[in-house]
Amino acid sequence: MDALFTSLSPIDQANKACARLGIKPGERVLAVRIGTATLQFYRSGELVRSYGISTSKRPPSNVKNSLGTPRGLHEIAERIGAGQPPGMVFKSRVPTGRHFSEMLEREPDNDNLITSRILWLRGLEPGVNRGGEVDTYERYVYIHGTNHEDRIGEPLSAGCVLMRNIEIVALYDEVRTGDLVWIAD
Repeated sequence: MDALFTSLSPIDQANKACARLGIKPGERVLAVRIGTATLQFYRSGELVRSYGISTSKRPPSNVKNSLGTPRGLHEIAERIGAGQPPGMVFKSRVPTGRHFSEMLEREPDNDNLITSRILWLRGLEPGVNRGGEVDTYERYVYIHGTNHEDRIGEPLSAGCVLMRNIEIVALYDEVRTGDLVWIAD
């Protein structure tokens, strides 16, 4: 995004954005790196775990209807899916009662399912990823499980960050509403 940030660690990038916005950095930070298809979970500035992910098929973009993964500083606005079994399919953020393996490939909208858990993101940078035509929350951008675990690492989504089902369940248990998410190229 900013050339200035490219040599900084993800935590330093997130902290710099927080300082610019007057936001107190949190104890837990997720750092999404689009180019390396990784999500890193930090606690108190220390790397806890790194996960393979998939992001958008299209180039990164914060613009409405672009289907690109949005960049910049976000927070977890909502956590959805507690107690559901791994692989549970969600439609409109509601569990369907079906595991993704029960869904037929030829059924409409089964190309890339939302599964297991949902971390709904809200942009924190007005005019960049919050408000108007660049609002991450209004675009329904999530971190969530996928029915295409074998394709993690490939550009795959319509803007969301996709994870393996067991991994999103574990991550979901570690993070809270309000935790920061930094997304960069």
